[in-house]
Parts: sequence; C-alpha cells; structure tokens
Amino acid sequence: MGAFFQSLKANNKTIYVSLLVVLAFFLLLDYIPALSAYSSWVTPPVALFLGLAFALTCGQAHPKFNKKVSKYLLQYSVVGLGFGMNLQASLASGKDGMAFTVISVVGTMLLGWFIGRKLLKVDRDTSYLISSGTAICGGSAIAAIGPVLRAKDSEMSVALGTIFILNAIALFIFPVIGHWLGMSQHDFGTWAAIAIHDTSSVVGAGAAYGEEALKVATTIKLTRALWIIPLAFVTSFIFKSKGQKINIPWFIFFFLLAMVANTYLLNDVPQVGDAINRFARKGLTITLFFIGASLSRDVLKSVGIKPLIQAVLLWLVISLSTLASIYWF
Repeated sequence: MGAFFQSLKANNKTIYVSLLVVLAFFLLLDYIPALSAYSSWVTPPVALFLGLAFALTCGQAHPKFNKKVSKYLLQYSVVGLGFGMNLQASLASGKDGMAFTVISVVGTMLLGWFIGRKLLKVDRDTSYLISSGTAICGGSAIAAIGPVLRAKDSEMSVALGTIFILNAIALFIFPVIGHWLGMSQHDFGTWAAIAIHDTSSVVGAGAAYGEEALKVATTIKLTRALWIIPLAFVTSFIFKSKGQKINIPWFIFFFLLAMVANTYLLNDVPQVGDAINRFARKGLTITLFFIGASLSRDVLKSVGIKPLIQAVLLWLVISLSTLASIYWF
C-alpha cells in the first residue's frame, strides 16, 4: 500500500492534469445535446471531492498555479453568474438577508473574541482571523485582514486551513440538511449565504439546491463580503495598523454591473446572458476542484485543536441562530 501511494505522489502532476482534462471534457459535453446527459455527474460537490481526494492522496501539484487560477477563476465565474440574474428580482429576494448580515457580522466578531481569547486562549491574531473569516467571507476576509493585522504566515495558514476544512464540509452537508428540513429555495439561499464561509462554497451549495437558492445566496453573500472594507478600517484602528493596504474585493462591483447589464441591456436577447451564466457555472465547478486540490496534509497538521474548536463553535452558533431566525421570524 505504501508503494502505491508513493507511486501516486511521483505521478501527481500527470494525475492532476488528467483529472482537469476529464472534468473539462465532461462539462463541455453539456453543449452537445445528444451527449449532455453524460455531464450531469460533474457537480460542484463532486469537483471539490475530487480535488480533496487528489490532494490528500497525491499531495499538491503546481501549488502556485493552482492558487492563482482558483482565485481569478472564482472571481470571473461570480461575475458571469451576474449575467443570469435580474437586478430588481435579486435585490428583492436578498433584502431579507441584509438584517441577518449586519447582526451576524457584529455578533460573530464579538462571540469569536469571547470563545477564542477568553475560553480557549487562542493567540490573538489567529483568533481574530478565524472570527473574521467566519463573520464575512472565509479566506477572502482572512487574506484582506491579515496584512492589516500584521499577522504571521503561520497564523494565516492556521486560520485559512481551519476555515477551509469547515468550508468543504459545508458544501456537502448543507444541501442535504436543507432538503431534510424541507427548506424553501429562498430560505436555503439565505441560510447558506450567512452560515457558509467562502463565496465558492456558498455559490456551490446554492447551485446544488436550486436556481432561486443560487440567486439569493450569491446576492446576500456578495453584499456580506463588502463588510471586508469597514472591518479592515476598524481592525487598523483597534490594532493601530496605520498605512496597511486594504484589499477591496472589486469583483463584487463587476458582479453588480453584470446584473445591471443583464437587466437593462440584454433584456431583449436573454440567450446572451444565459450563455455567459451557463459558462460561468462550469467555471465555478472547475474552481472548486482547484480549491480542493489546494489542501495539503501540512495544512491539516498545522491546524491545532483549539483554533478548530473555536471555528466549529462559531460555525454552529451562526448556523443554528440563522436557521432559527429564518423559521421564527
């Protein structure tokens, strides 16, 4: 068995490229009517699982390429999804989640401080990064807040690894829980947008659940991601980090522009917006393979038990409280 895994690691780059080619091939079959049924198995959860399985058995391949491509492909895919949405309908369906967003962001940061610093004694920066990632948008928030906080690479790695693990789990279990509870498309989209960390998994879970869930989840999640900007300013004030660069998620504004264009410019030619949106979904699926393949055993080893406990407790609180709010209010 050991020799088998050694062989996999030795040929990991070949396996990596082969998996990408297979995924892309079957996704493109969707454009051939007679063969489109053969592409139905390539879903966002399946792509993420293949990436995870590859990373944990074969190790990482082309890590720099993987990281860079996943970052930009996700942004382009999210902008492309905007061409499949009507601005007024999306804002109307997502407005109920705005109040949840404000309350949950502030509440999660405060609760994260209490659990991380007071109960578990997690170091300040790691605890703050985990809270930021849970409160707003996972890895994007951590990447934006880290430089402002002047966090060490090791602290960034622990926070990113912790959030990534929970992110992967959420993509698999949230649609299952949503169907088990009989949640409506709108309710599931709201829940996923607030309770799942990264935009990639939020969009993936929404797409797995249904068309309206995808629209609601994407709108609320990207609105939530804008909180990176005020949080970065507050962080610089609290920790006296003047002059640090703040990474603004500009792709969110392009997503809004895409919705405007689809609503007012492409209204008479809906097939154009549909084509872009359809291609963007395939890009998102490939992105999730890249994200899964970014995990490594070293990342798993670097995540200590206390940061993981903090992240899990925060995740449970925000998931259950959002779910309760949806059903009771």
